[in-house]
Amino acid sequence: MQEHHWWWPVALPGEAADRPLPLTLLGQRMVLWQGPDDTLSLLADQCPHRGARLSMGSIQAFRQNPVLQCPYHGWQFDTQGHCVAIPALPGFCPPPSSAVRRFPIREAHGLLWAWCGDPETSDLRLADATRGLPNLDGLARRRLIYGPFDVATSAPRAIENFLDTSHFAFVHAGLLGDSAHPEVPAHEVSLTADGRPVVEQYLAWQPRAHAGATEGTWVTYRYEVLSPFSALLTKRTGPGPQDGDADRSALDNHDVHAFHDVHDLHQHPGSEPAAVEDSYVIWANPSEPESCRLWFAQYTSDNDTPEEILRDFQIAIFAQDQPILESQVPRRLPLSEGEAMSAADRLSAAYRRYLKACAITFGVC
Repeated sequence: MQEHHWWWPVALPGEAADRPLPLTLLGQRMVLWQGPDDTLSLLADQCPHRGARLSMGSIQAFRQNPVLQCPYHGWQFDTQGHCVAIPALPGFCPPPSSAVRRFPIREAHGLLWAWCGDPETSDLRLADATRGLPNLDGLARRRLIYGPFDVATSAPRAIENFLDTSHFAFVHAGLLGDSAHPEVPAHEVSLTADGRPVVEQYLAWQPRAHAGATEGTWVTYRYEVLSPFSALLTKRTGPGPQDGDADRSALDNHDVHAFHDVHDLHQHPGSEPAAVEDSYVIWANPSEPESCRLWFAQYTSDNDTPEEILRDFQIAIFAQDQPILESQVPRRLPLSEGEAMSAADRLSAAYRRYLKACAITFGVC
């Protein structure tokens, strides 16, 4: 599967500090464990002896080196996955066939990432493999990470929901959308040089655009698909568009009174709200074809609002999304047919075409 040639997020740094941590990526059961020297190791979560889950075992020491001990017969494995001891045979040197597969792991963007490509060619691929690890330079410096959230739907369903704005008026009414104005404004979808969908500008009115907002405001959105199972949303809130500053056709479907309320602020600069720029990244771990684990990273220029308030707001937003996501049938995202589309779904349609172009088969149908 092409999915095996991408890096995927699996955990937060420090999650395996106290005990072996069971993980699942692309249907592969893994165990993340950390030795006393903070060395991380990601192994297949299956003992080659009798198939017991190594994540149920414990971290021990063998000749002063950390090892992961199987809970069934005590076989011990070092950080490279080599079997170094079989308690039932003291002094025996286990052969290479007794080893456990080891997966490459690295830290980036505040998360731990795994790669599970062909182990015979892993070194060659890893020499230049950064697929799934985008460059996020230029985002606001304050970063908060929320999650993980375990969701009973496929990773592509979760990403498409993140890219979808026409649900705001219904799922997030009073926060990100206004039930009296469900219209989707005019916007264009373009593609990056490597084929990823982008919406450079999407203008919308939101009753409460971010955790620190106390009233409605205009929001300029920018969407970018980062990889098959991740996406970036950057939105800037604050003073609205003035006459001649924006394509008024993009405003035709919005509340004219709201537009003039914001426009009036420009006549009284002292009353203008401070502009806030927030970027949100959704990172999806495609654990199983019909389930995933999500993290949300927020990069914000708001340096004053306490972390717990920012966190609570984003958790509240996703709490509205999750039951809808888990109600969708099929859980795997249809790429060719089976679901109706409208012009308001142009970004969703572009995302599905992108998945097909990437030859993604996991979590789709």
